[in-house]
Amino acid sequence: MQHMATLSRCRCGSVCARVALRLSPHPPVPREYGMVTAMEELHQYAERPFAFVGRYLRRRWVPHLVILISVLGAVGFSVSTDYALKGVVDALTKGPGPGNTLVWGALAVLIGFIAADNMLWRVAALTGAFTFVGVTGDIRRDLFRHMTGHSPTFFSDRQPGTLASRITATSNAIFTVENMFVFNVMPPTVAAFGSIGYIATVNTTMAGILAAVFAAVVVLMFKMASAGKPLHHDFAAKAASVDGEMVDLVGNMSLVRAFSGFKREGQRFEGTIATEMRARRSSLLYLEKLRIVHAVLTVLAVFGLLYWAIQMWEAGQATNGQVVLVCTLGIRILAATRDLAVALVDATQHTARLAEALHTLLQPHDLVDHPEAKPLTGQGAKIEFDHVAFNYPDGRPVFTDFDLVIEPGQKVGLVGKSGGGKSTLFSLLQRFYDVKSGEIRINGQNIERVTQESLREAITVVPQDVSMFHRSLRENIRYGRPEATDEEVWQAAEAARCTEFIQALPEGFDTMVGDRGVKLSGGQRQRIAIARAILKNSPILLLDEATSALDAESEQAIRQALANLMKGRTVIAIAHRLSTLQDFDRIVVLEGGRIIQDGSPDNLTHLDGFFRELMKKESMSMSLAAA
Repeated sequence: MQHMATLSRCRCGSVCARVALRLSPHPPVPREYGMVTAMEELHQYAERPFAFVGRYLRRRWVPHLVILISVLGAVGFSVSTDYALKGVVDALTKGPGPGNTLVWGALAVLIGFIAADNMLWRVAALTGAFTFVGVTGDIRRDLFRHMTGHSPTFFSDRQPGTLASRITATSNAIFTVENMFVFNVMPPTVAAFGSIGYIATVNTTMAGILAAVFAAVVVLMFKMASAGKPLHHDFAAKAASVDGEMVDLVGNMSLVRAFSGFKREGQRFEGTIATEMRARRSSLLYLEKLRIVHAVLTVLAVFGLLYWAIQMWEAGQATNGQVVLVCTLGIRILAATRDLAVALVDATQHTARLAEALHTLLQPHDLVDHPEAKPLTGQGAKIEFDHVAFNYPDGRPVFTDFDLVIEPGQKVGLVGKSGGGKSTLFSLLQRFYDVKSGEIRINGQNIERVTQESLREAITVVPQDVSMFHRSLRENIRYGRPEATDEEVWQAAEAARCTEFIQALPEGFDTMVGDRGVKLSGGQRQRIAIARAILKNSPILLLDEATSALDAESEQAIRQALANLMKGRTVIAIAHRLSTLQDFDRIVVLEGGRIIQDGSPDNLTHLDGFFRELMKKESMSMSLAAA
């Protein structure tokens, strides 16, 4: 395909760095509640967990307002139930008789308050069931999209399992904190103030003292809870490490089995678990200390309140109903301090885990589109490396003043010792990293000034280590072009010589390939990658040891498929098996980030140098194998 079209379809990445960055364009996002936002804005919340939560609450402010009003009303009726009970007791104190009609009226009010209380709680709970789940869905979606925009360096420095764990932990923490605030923090707070107001109708001094006790206990509990944040942060980090270690172990189970490493991996995992358990135990023991302190304070306060109320009754300063009101509301206030303290402590723990996760996930993106970036356009695909300098993340230089021009439609093979810069050249062309100086251009356009989506739409990679999803063969092939028809998928598979082994499978194209394609052989995975590349049909093709996993028979079977795939495209191939480059237009030999030989295969074969020596070694190896 000579034409480099700008495609509007979107795609998502996986946790794996190579897949995430290679397929970095993001999936479409629902527009409900203002979902479409710039993902680069999320990094500002890396150290502001409460502002991050508020961002999502504002999107669904109407249902949150319904929940707020319902809870406030429910708590109000709940507190008023105790006051209505006072009316029933006072009415009963007057004794039975035809003139005492207040009892039934007081009972009617009491029952009405109880019914209203329960009804409003159900409204709040049902609304919350939809709203809170929606918020967590929004958060997971946005965090996933933000994570897939990170550079390979971000992923190489972290375990995939810990990243996935943190996304789940973040949404779960916010779900829990929302529920706690609505059902565990707000109700006791409102109940305490409402109860103090009713007690003030009996004795203002008592109400004032209860208010002071309530405030003092809450402040004390909150300060003690805040002091335990380091323990909760440590537990959150250790829990994420356990998840990451587990995912890493499961993903490499074949390696563990091959080296009989079950025992030592079990010991290693036991050590990780033990570290997490110590952190969890420290966090929970600290929480329990807070609860013990609160229990002691509550017992003392309840005893003082009951003694005061009885003294007032004996002095004739309070009716039976008022004594009941003071006792029930006083106990409600003190219970509220317990509920509020426990909720605040638990919320502190979840907030710590939320803050730790956001600190990791919401780091700013290393690679972002230029503010004036435009889609990559043009006919063909001329590639230019112009005075390029690049260092590894640790500072080691790879390229210094590197120049290379590849004409449209040219097939270029990259050859050289390991560490010469071949794979780095592929990464720079796909803009997985930005160069230190110089420019990389495609059709005269600096790739740092074009959109990353259009750049990667223009490039197809057939890698040595094929990435596959645990999905059907059809879905894995169609990943090259999601809108492709079944017929087009079939044609691509046939061109890549896949149909024979696919048809031999019980479920054909609907066969699930297993984690990373574990159910397929290396050669079969390679052919699926070629079929995917054929379907994508991009003007630039990068082959990274594309036939390395194939035996001689399989290699011969797909050589024509590769030839068909390369027609009309600009091709760059990394190969150690020089026989795969015999029909290429040009060979570039790299050593230490420099071009030491550049020419056609025939010319380089007749020149002394690395390529000729490599050809001799390969010929000798083939002769020995044939013997």
